[in-house]
Amino acid sequence: MKHSRFTALDLVQIALVAALYVLLTALPVLSNFSYGAVQFRISEMLNFLAFYNPKYILSVTIGCMIANFISPQSLGLIDVVVGGGSTFIFVSLGVYLFKRFDQVEVLGGLFRLDHLFFSVLFSISMITIAWELNFVLKDPFFLTWFTTAIGEFTSLLLGAFLVKRLDKVIDFTK
Repeated sequence: MKHSRFTALDLVQIALVAALYVLLTALPVLSNFSYGAVQFRISEMLNFLAFYNPKYILSVTIGCMIANFISPQSLGLIDVVVGGGSTFIFVSLGVYLFKRFDQVEVLGGLFRLDHLFFSVLFSISMITIAWELNFVLKDPFFLTWFTTAIGEFTSLLLGAFLVKRLDKVIDFTK
């Protein structure tokens, strides 16, 4: 049985992407839009790195957990567990389900099909965040699901667009 082990370089890259996720979520100018029932996390674009190398699933999960831990809303460990768990499950599921479409471009080459499918799935997965905000803050469930899903979908489309272009100059597979 072959065991996959992370190299020192892998661990550094995982930590750097996790730190970048935290910065893009929690920087004061960005944090106003990163938390709550209406959110637009620029950091969510990093989810697409997992389609190039699965080690980045850990990066975005750890980054999400840290960002939620230091959230100005202070929802506590429930936010760390629900947000981090949801990120881990749905990014992993998205890579598993949609990776086979990574060579298909849509909308005149603007997006990769796997990224577009993932954007839809991950936006739907905001049901978990809507449940959490309803449970903890008593935010209205369906409205919260709608607003978090729209914000997520918008940030993911932007991310899909940017990551596809960055892939031409940065090798994300390493």
